[in-house]
Amino acid sequence: MNKYLSAGFLFFIFLAVYYAGSFTRIPFADAIGFILPAEKGKFVTTATATSHFLYTNTVIFVKNLAGINAIEASRFVIITSAALTVSVIYATVRVITKLEWASLAAAFIFGFSFSFWKNAEIVEVYTYNSLWLSLFFFSMVKSFKEKNKVYIPLSALFLGVSLWVHIQNILLLPAFFLFLYYFRQEKKYAYLSFIIFALIFSAITILNISQGLSLGSPYTSERGEWLSNSFKKTWLQYLQDVVKSVVYVIYNFNVFFIAGIAGIFYLYTSDRKMFFVFFTASLFVYGFATFYAVTDNYVFFIPFNIIFALSAGYGLSQLKYPWIKKFSWLCLGIPLFYLLSLKLVSVTRQGQNFDQHKKYKGGLEYYMYPWMNNNIGILEFTIDGKTAPDPMIWMTVEAEKYIEFLKSKGFTEEQIRKL
Repeated sequence: MNKYLSAGFLFFIFLAVYYAGSFTRIPFADAIGFILPAEKGKFVTTATATSHFLYTNTVIFVKNLAGINAIEASRFVIITSAALTVSVIYATVRVITKLEWASLAAAFIFGFSFSFWKNAEIVEVYTYNSLWLSLFFFSMVKSFKEKNKVYIPLSALFLGVSLWVHIQNILLLPAFFLFLYYFRQEKKYAYLSFIIFALIFSAITILNISQGLSLGSPYTSERGEWLSNSFKKTWLQYLQDVVKSVVYVIYNFNVFFIAGIAGIFYLYTSDRKMFFVFFTASLFVYGFATFYAVTDNYVFFIPFNIIFALSAGYGLSQLKYPWIKKFSWLCLGIPLFYLLSLKLVSVTRQGQNFDQHKKYKGGLEYYMYPWMNNNIGILEFTIDGKTAPDPMIWMTVEAEKYIEFLKSKGFTEEQIRKL
């Protein structure tokens, strides 16, 4: 199949999959914090760690352009960027392997990976962020494999733009600088790449300072001291973090975890420079996500998961067994893996206890199913005056603000409960 047709095919397939499973009501977590400013329609003018400047303003732009509400504008941005990311994953593996089947398998493996799929179904910044990062990785791969010099400055452009979506991407700077070092002989393109990135990066600080914020404002948050708390754990807690991080990767990639590990070793033997660039990127992102002291740290593994999906595609292409090609189509059955996992966990005492503890937002299904249609919403939770065993004050405060805003526009409580 023509590679452009395949990319288009993947885009529409996953657009349909993600739309079918998309949230029915505004979910818990950060969703309401994104919906409220978007609904008010006031563009964000500062780029802090939690404002997600480019994502929020893109949603507002789509909302104003299409004449729709913030909920549907968010859904459009999230689902579209998620489906596009899957297509870019396919295109990247195609550049590396030149094999259609391995590239399609890698795309389905990543598209169905739990963390990414889950974030394609809720209101979050991570699929939009993944689109820019996947383009960054694609540009680096094109530079290495096809010696196409124009992709050297393009990599800087995509990485720079991604920082306006999520400042976590600063963790990719060591890999980017190593990438530029390997292309130091292409002085014009390497210097141009550095200048492009420096201009985009410095613009964040300049914008914030012009708004009266501090020099460190792009990296700080008023909501909590998560970064400092990450250094205050016991050795047992750090060990538990490592175990949990491995479980996350295995749950996201199931049997294809083996292909991902194989891809790492094959890349090391075939292309040391590209290996060290991606290894450096993985090391910093994985390490940060593992020890970051937040309850939902699984989302911070998504940039690493992109790299691991590329590795899985490469690993599948290099394993010299005829049955591997047929085995790769098991990626289409990954959704069944989540169903089976839920069934198995739900019959255990620990699973049942966890289900009861988290019942207020969907129980065990919320944490083990990626799709979110017919979910419990934060607005109905707040209107009904329900309580939860977990800290939720900031969520309910934002929900109350949104409820009052909707009431001022003539919405009834019954209508708001359905949003």
